Amino acid sequence: MDSFAIETKSLNKVFKTKTGFWKNKSKSTVAVENISFSVERGELFGLLGPNGAGKTTTVKMLTTLLLPTSGSASILGLDVVRQTAEVRKHIGFAFSSSRGLYNRLTAFQNLKYFAELYSLKNDYANKRIPMLLDLVGLADRADDRVETYSSGMIQRLHLARALLHDPEVLFLDEPTVGIDPVGSRELRKTIKNLLSLGKTILLTTHYMAEAEELCHRIAIVKKGNIVALDTPEALKRRISGESVIEASVQSSQVQMLLDKLKVMDRRTVIEHTAAAEPEKLSIRTPEPGKVLELLSPFLNPQYILNLEARSQTLEDVYIAIIQGDQE
Repeated sequence: MDSFAIETKSLNKVFKTKTGFWKNKSKSTVAVENISFSVERGELFGLLGPNGAGKTTTVKMLTTLLLPTSGSASILGLDVVRQTAEVRKHIGFAFSSSRGLYNRLTAFQNLKYFAELYSLKNDYANKRIPMLLDLVGLADRADDRVETYSSGMIQRLHLARALLHDPEVLFLDEPTVGIDPVGSRELRKTIKNLLSLGKTILLTTHYMAEAEELCHRIAIVKKGNIVALDTPEALKRRISGESVIEASVQSSQVQMLLDKLKVMDRRTVIEHTAAAEPEKLSIRTPEPGKVLELLSPFLNPQYILNLEARSQTLEDVYIAIIQGDQE
């Protein structure tokens, strides 16, 4: 038995397009570059990265929907290119989309249709479908049309569809995107239940709290490359010598305070969020005492409404790595 549920070695994907008026020029875009990682059986492995980082392209290669340009990938020891049909028997995948389901059919009817596509025996399907609907929390809505479902319920039904043939390995591509907090929490609960059943799960997301709660290990992807790979706790220790100071600031005073902070060295990173009043300054620094000394005199309603220091989160690590100072 192969020790890894998922394994990639120097996996690459280059997209080539024709450009120019006569389409006589070729342009190459590197989507995934030399990605190598392995996932143990029963592990929940997270792929994190900004839009366009290569997460979905990687998942599509692992699920046999895209051919790699070079390198190799295997599922349970089966090569995704040379043993495509066999790989598909062992994997399930759910992408963040409302497409792929029939809105005018009920949840049960949808799953019955896909069970027939999987060539599952009728008796088996009739027993498995109610069990899956119960697992994903849709048993009481089994006979309701999908067009009446919320986004979270649709995503849970996608998950049930992915589990019809009882695959050992699941790929979930941003499963909670566009879902309200209650639906997101229910879906995370379902994912945890799947882990307890021994499933291996590869999850892509840009929600840091979700990744921190669910994932055993995380790979951070930037411009098609893996730039960090470890457990959430180990990743947070990368910048354990730093603190984050957060300030709520009156809009008219932001520039003055930013000027005050210019005396800090380049290790101090300042994020300015101006989407609402008051505006936010988030200051990641190895010298929190110095920052507080600079800002504390302005802690009054005319300047700074609130000032606090907090410990590092996975989101802080992610931002540090994506911005390039922790690679």
